Amino acid sequence: MEWKGRRQSDNIEDRRGQSGGGGLGRNPFGRSGIQIPMGGRRGGGLSFGTIIFLVVIYFILKAMGIDMLQVLGEGNVGGSGSGYEQQIGERPSGASNDEMTAFVRTVLAETETTWNAVFSASGETYREPFLVFFDGGTTSPCGQASSATGPFYCPADSKVYLDTAFFRELEQKFDAAGDFAQAYVIAHEVGHHVQNLTGVLPEFNRQRRSLGEREANQMSVRVELQADCYAGIWAKTADKRGLLSDGDIEEALNAAQQIGDDTLQKRSQGYVVPDAFNHGTSAQRMKWFKRGFDSGTVGACDTFSGAI
Repeated sequence: MEWKGRRQSDNIEDRRGQSGGGGLGRNPFGRSGIQIPMGGRRGGGLSFGTIIFLVVIYFILKAMGIDMLQVLGEGNVGGSGSGYEQQIGERPSGASNDEMTAFVRTVLAETETTWNAVFSASGETYREPFLVFFDGGTTSPCGQASSATGPFYCPADSKVYLDTAFFRELEQKFDAAGDFAQAYVIAHEVGHHVQNLTGVLPEFNRQRRSLGEREANQMSVRVELQADCYAGIWAKTADKRGLLSDGDIEEALNAAQQIGDDTLQKRSQGYVVPDAFNHGTSAQRMKWFKRGFDSGTVGACDTFSGAI
């Protein structure tokens, strides 16, 4: 993939090196792709006695000429919301400025180029998602995530979450090597963001509350295959912009094959349970990525009508 030297997205939050804790313990790719908001804020907070103690300490330090409010302000503590987010457009420094970071920023920028053009052609405005880097664990409105969770999209905050160690696992554990296999993963999660903007995810989340497990899984498969098709559309436009190298599409198709529900079940338990599929078989995932790539049109990605 010819990605170096191209524009990099600023829609990044880098939480690496910050404690996130917790974890869902899911397989890579989350095995649910999107994550549904858990709802509610957890308890906690400071006791009255602790608050009094901190106030006393504050005034003691102030009497010594140390203004902790100013110190905290200069340290940019607090941020927005959870306290993890960086300011929009702020580039991470130090260890974050590595080749993998640059690669992900570039792929995200290329998805922005693709979907801005698609939405603009329909007279709509594309709201670009943020991508959150984390290592070990982090929190989101859709629940906590760990390294085992795999990449996922949270519709509650319109962000893609990506553990920095995932690409290594993709290659070593799932036999899906190559930078375009990695790009396919990102493009698939951005595909969920497109579904969120177009109303597909909200409707899916509304319907699933009244569906049984089997029916909900069947609907989930259609949602995931459409995201694969959208990843194929991105690959088509990326090819037109000169990003693709020989073998790139084969890398993406191999990744789609390796993370099909049937392939993963055979690898983990030796047999398949079709009623438990929630992403689609290897053949289906390859088919819909290829359909998006061959057509390059959103209309070709209707996974909700007819057989898949």
